[in-house]
Amino acid sequence: MTEPEYIPAESESQSAKGAESARNLAIVVYILQGLSFFLGGITALVGVIINYVKLDEVRGTWIEPHFRWQIRTFWIGLLWLVIGTITLALIIGWFILLGMAIWVIYRIVKGALALNDGKAPE
Repeated sequence: MTEPEYIPAESESQSAKGAESARNLAIVVYILQGLSFFLGGITALVGVIINYVKLDEVRGTWIEPHFRWQIRTFWIGLLWLVIGTITLALIIGWFILLGMAIWVIYRIVKGALALNDGKAPE
């Protein structure tokens, strides 16, 4: 008589599917953040909502730092957008907005490349 085979509660294929799903969500959010430059920022808002809704599901995985990176990019970018907009009447506002745009693009590209390499953004 053979012993019954042990089947774990969550098989490796289920965990791999979950990781792939979370990775795909991170890709979607990076795309939404990039599209926000062309669609008035609404897609960035949708992206950060996705991050907050799914954050518990990715907690403890290698995808979690990407979600935190994306959330931080959104809030810091929004802060500088507000500051730049308020100071537009002064010439410095234009430079603030330009710097913010370059910084956000840098964060999107750096995060997406790290995601592609299977690493956390640094």
